[in-house]
Amino acid sequence: MYSEAAASMASELGLKKGKANLEVFAATVEELASKDRNVLAVVSDSRGSGKLGPFSERYPEQLIELGIAEQNLVGVSAGLASAGKTVFAVSPACFLSARSLEQIKNDVAYSDNPVTLVGISAGVSYGALGTTHHSLHDFAVLRAINNMNVVAPADNYEAREAVKAAAALKKPVFLRFGKAPLYDLGFEAEQPFRIGKARLLRNGGDVAFVATGEAVIHALLAAEWLKRNHALNARVLDVHSIKPFDTETVVAAAKGCRAVITVEEHLVNGGLGEACAAAILESGHAGCRFRRVAIPDEYTVTGSQADIFRHYGISMEGLAQTALSLAENNVPVS
Repeated sequence: MYSEAAASMASELGLKKGKANLEVFAATVEELASKDRNVLAVVSDSRGSGKLGPFSERYPEQLIELGIAEQNLVGVSAGLASAGKTVFAVSPACFLSARSLEQIKNDVAYSDNPVTLVGISAGVSYGALGTTHHSLHDFAVLRAINNMNVVAPADNYEAREAVKAAAALKKPVFLRFGKAPLYDLGFEAEQPFRIGKARLLRNGGDVAFVATGEAVIHALLAAEWLKRNHALNARVLDVHSIKPFDTETVVAAAKGCRAVITVEEHLVNGGLGEACAAAILESGHAGCRFRRVAIPDEYTVTGSQADIFRHYGISMEGLAQTALSLAENNVPVS
């Protein structure tokens, strides 16, 4: 997930590597369930991959196993939520956001049932299993559905707070979690988590990285690399909420920087980049340079998540090079 140089940079910045967000999700749901018998996890043969094995042992009456049947997963979860239960519907993001899209649209969003849809092993977390198991469409399809919140936490703190916020919100929510251990970004006190509000992790006026999910840490490391090696000051926005979208903060970054680079573990179509582009253009501010770093409109190369990130420039080195190119510097990043 991180090159040797990126890991070294993280260490120099004092960033500590935590757990995979999936593990934090499972622990947080277990904590909620210990205090409220109405908290339920509904799974589609996914308790293991969702790290819910310990949960099922401690609270067997609060876990419902439906087998590999994603449409039923969402329909049953909607029914339970309509009866007053606090429901987390857990399934691999690639299947949850595709096979059961009609049920998400009608049974959850249209019917306003407060189900928290938990897309696990999202993005390219499945690595070499390939396109059938990658979830690079979920932002696009789910942000197109009215009454749906879409959240991609960037570290363990955000994962924990997002789970709690989703349970309290009593509205349809999609939470997106990957499998890789993540560095803690910090700034909890100065920039607390709130659905719909981006977190400013670093200020700067030369270029703005606007990132989401597991790509955020790479933008933060790239910003430090640019400062040390080229005296470029990069702003870093952690846009964990794809919907509702923090237009104000993104537009402020476009107005305050010479270039904006969006970074996401998603297809270039329909995700964070297009949301940012629309917000900036509709604000009347089109003076900054703009670049989307994402998976291009193609089937991904075969490899691990780290391999795929490096190939498409979603890495400290790749993002630094993109920033330099927008700043009209042709200095290679090594």
